Amino acid sequence: MSAETLKEIRGGVSETLAVGLGLIPLGLAFGLLMVQTGFAWWWTPIFSIVIYAGSMEYLAIGMVTAGIGPFSALVAGFMVNFRHIFYGLTFPRHTINSGTGRVYSTYALTDESYAIVSARPPGKISGTRVLTIQILCQALWVIPGIIGALVGQVLPDDLKGMDFALTALFVVLAWEAFKNNKDYSLPLFAVVLALVAGFVAPEQMLVIALTTYFVILLCRVRFPNLDKKLEIRTKHE
Repeated sequence: MSAETLKEIRGGVSETLAVGLGLIPLGLAFGLLMVQTGFAWWWTPIFSIVIYAGSMEYLAIGMVTAGIGPFSALVAGFMVNFRHIFYGLTFPRHTINSGTGRVYSTYALTDESYAIVSARPPGKISGTRVLTIQILCQALWVIPGIIGALVGQVLPDDLKGMDFALTALFVVLAWEAFKNNKDYSLPLFAVVLALVAGFVAPEQMLVIALTTYFVILLCRVRFPNLDKKLEIRTKHE
């Protein structure tokens, strides 16, 4: 291994730790929640390796335990992770020389790895550093998850509160997103759609609400003038 490669690996580790350390408590909570929900501990690494999509893994627990069908799970997974399509358009996979490395990079693309990589100027990052960042991000998610699952086996079965981890995660993500874009119409649409879908079709509430919300967002992007007209009208009222 060349000195340049080692330098890039160390640089990738250094850049990842600041963000990646935040994955540890989430991974621990995920492992605990898996065991507390009734799964064997070894299902935790299976979920984290096969799915490896953070919030979608939490969501998958509820889907599996509720017996949601594969089509509904597919649609929900697509909606939750749709943003990754746009991530892939600018993620520097072309800097990775190995075909196997590029395949892994596609699989391991997450919010955290994208945020770390995109913080560097375009063209100023090597394939070695990209892979180091992604591998370390996954390790900081999978390993704490296993530890949390093993610890969860010795905790009392009636321990309460871990099932709230998913709700807390989404509340934090929603609040952070709202702080970056204080558009009150977005959470309003989300709440109304969830209530309507829950009343009309409670068993398919998530899929219906997410699909409708996705269509609304597409319309807003496609017809930006409509947003401006609504904003002007609201101000006048």
